[in-house]
Amino acid sequence: MDTQNPSVHPHARTRPTGKNHPPRSARANTHPSGITHEVFRHTSRFTVVGNHLAQHPELSGLAIGLGVHIQSLPTGARVDIKTLAARFPEGPTRIAAALRELEAHGYLRRIRERTESGRIVTRTVSCNQPGRHRDHGDRPDEPGPAARRTAEPQKKPARRALPAVPKPAYISPALLRTATDVLAELRREDPRLLLSATDAEHLAPGVVAWLERDLTPSAVRHALTGDLPAEPLHRPAALLAHRLTAQLPPPPPYRAPEPAPSVRHPLRNCDTCDRAFRSPEPGLCRDCREPGPPGVPPV
Repeated sequence: MDTQNPSVHPHARTRPTGKNHPPRSARANTHPSGITHEVFRHTSRFTVVGNHLAQHPELSGLAIGLGVHIQSLPTGARVDIKTLAARFPEGPTRIAAALRELEAHGYLRRIRERTESGRIVTRTVSCNQPGRHRDHGDRPDEPGPAARRTAEPQKKPARRALPAVPKPAYISPALLRTATDVLAELRREDPRLLLSATDAEHLAPGVVAWLERDLTPSAVRHALTGDLPAEPLHRPAALLAHRLTAQLPPPPPYRAPEPAPSVRHPLRNCDTCDRAFRSPEPGLCRDCREPGPPGVPPV
């Protein structure tokens, strides 16, 4: 009865009840060839370091040690090669090589900045999680840009500017008012051409340029609403701006101004010879004003 069956799996041990856990020394005996940790909780003067640094597979031991040391320093501490070489027994050459390792793997960043006096200085930034960056102006206790973006309300994207429209030679108030009326009446031709006040203000100078070229408001309206596409118009103001520019008619032909009509003065009678003549004022006729040679009677 005392013989054990070798095919039967050993039964798992029952966990001790209550707080009667086996001592650490007893648990340490289960792994005699590995390391045993005596862990006590830190309450002050400690630094949280990620295992990605402490157990980095490519960094040297000196680089890992320097990385942990730098992360434990307060903000503003000097971490240049001269200061670190004075702190550790390794020389400046090995210290510099270890810093280059940390910089290559993203644990250190060097930023060149210009001070208010114009001097160029180099700032060293220690990254406890490489690949995650915070703006230089942020404090460590402030949320990063990603957190602020999630907290702040999403801003509407900026509206795209409308295409340019032709510029008239002179914008008279009467033509501008007519152009605005033309744009407001486009929705009667097609409901898709409903424009906002901002869009109408942008397009009105282009309509004035058409009216300056001897086109009637109905002709401008027909040019803007004719042969519209069948699909929905997402930006009707942009379509109208394009038509105002692409289909702008040429200026009207030059017409010489008509000569002023000749003035016909009323007929009057000469005060001397009673001849009829045209003059703006009563008086003498031309012959009486300008008598001929002596002895020659006036005609």
